[in-house]
Amino acid sequence: MHIPDGYLDMPIAVLFYLLSAAVVGYSVYRVRGTLDEKKIPLVGMVAAGIFAAQMLNWPIPGGTSAHLVGGAIAAILLGPYLGCLAMTSVLVIQCLLFGDGGITALGANVWNMAVVNVFVAHYLYVFLRDKGLHLASFVSGWLGITAAAIFAGIEVGLSSSFKYSIGVTVPTMGIWHGLLGLLEGVITAAVILYIAKNRPDILNEEVSGE
Repeated sequence: MHIPDGYLDMPIAVLFYLLSAAVVGYSVYRVRGTLDEKKIPLVGMVAAGIFAAQMLNWPIPGGTSAHLVGGAIAAILLGPYLGCLAMTSVLVIQCLLFGDGGITALGANVWNMAVVNVFVAHYLYVFLRDKGLHLASFVSGWLGITAAAIFAGIEVGLSSSFKYSIGVTVPTMGIWHGLLGLLEGVITAAVILYIAKNRPDILNEEVSGE
């Protein structure tokens, strides 16, 4: 799902830099002064796990690539704002140090995986948590990554720099990640259920219903 350099027209790249900067900036504002020091190690652990999961990429014809994202786990454990910041830090490091995702496309990649994935997963989880932790975490993991992939398909499909049109990129990204999202949903549910059983104290209060 990481969009490389050369796939996006510059106006689209700039637009998503601005959109991402606005949401990340607001997330910093919401987190500043409220972050519990006891949660800092958890942020590092979540970011490290997400980083490792995202390093496995599979190319998709008519799209960019498919891989696990981890946005739902970040949203459930850290909340939407801190989860957004953790995901953003992972994407910036991947881009600048590992060449995973282009610098010109960094704004779009942050928007897709740190904004859309995290916030969609968060609100799905909050909406469904009364139906059960397993269902809520599974659906948030599944549809969070699918929504992010659809946005990536829209971005590259609208760009004349990319040879496939939106009629190809959106279905390709959406279908493949919809299938991969089933695995992401299962992993998300397994992780959250394990934590809820063994360390319920680290579930984010904003999404745990406490």
